[in-house]
Amino acid sequence: MNSSSNDYNVSSSVTYRDSASTAVAKNVMVLALGLTINYINGTLIHTFRKHQIFYVNPRYILFIHLVSNDMIQLTAAISLFVLSYVFYKIHTSLCCFIITFAVFTTLNTPLNLAVMAVECYIAVCLPLRHPQLCTIKRTYILIGSIWTFSAVSVLPHIFIILATEPTRLFYSTIFCERDNLFRHPVSLQKRDVSYLIYLSGVWLTLIYTYFRIFFAAKAANSVDGNIKKARNTVLLHGFQLMLSMLTLLAPILKTALRNWFPKYYIQILFVWYILIQILPRFISPIVYGLRDKTFKQYFKKYLLCTMRKGKM
Repeated sequence: MNSSSNDYNVSSSVTYRDSASTAVAKNVMVLALGLTINYINGTLIHTFRKHQIFYVNPRYILFIHLVSNDMIQLTAAISLFVLSYVFYKIHTSLCCFIITFAVFTTLNTPLNLAVMAVECYIAVCLPLRHPQLCTIKRTYILIGSIWTFSAVSVLPHIFIILATEPTRLFYSTIFCERDNLFRHPVSLQKRDVSYLIYLSGVWLTLIYTYFRIFFAAKAANSVDGNIKKARNTVLLHGFQLMLSMLTLLAPILKTALRNWFPKYYIQILFVWYILIQILPRFISPIVYGLRDKTFKQYFKKYLLCTMRKGKM
């Protein structure tokens, strides 16, 4: 299908359409998972706000920023999923708004994971300097820097659209995918280069912090439970980052899957969506909401209390 100035090219993935019953089942499943995860994450945020012990600790501040970021990303992803079935195409301006937030939060996640890994490294390997290096003020500056970096990465794509596309584009409809919106060759090249550079930096950070913590645990004869926990936490961050990278590799992998399994492509695409858009959002509550004893103590109280009220 050739694109025009009035209507963007529709992704080839949407040429495979579901039956009505399958579409309803998929949307119900996605909404149920999304609402459940956002409910859990919302309870985590409520727990954080209710106790001073958390919002004076840089580790928990970074964690709750990651959770908030996950909630925004999950909401944007589910909105696009449902809108693609209900309306198929939506207004370009609305698409641009949702995609911008989705890309912002997608870029924020790896950077937030890297900062949390560094905080773990400082706490384990430089415990005496931790109070001076990891202050509340510096933590909020880092969070602001994360959003600034994402803005610097995303806003040029919007400027490219404004400079190269006719104004009437923003009054037309579009099947809302990133590659349908930010389709200019310069945007695609910039995306690939920037992803390669900053993901390489994040991976190097995680690998460095993990091995420093690993050697610290070895030097302590692996008897310190906190060191073991920090090492496992960095491993979980690495798993989260791997899932985040799948999101960034989506265009290449989707094309390969369509060529390899054309008959089952629509089913594979749905499983892919669950794995890279929804599953990673469920990992964050596990890292601290269930593994951290202090947070778990308060989190379970609010979660169970809310569930009991819902049954009354």
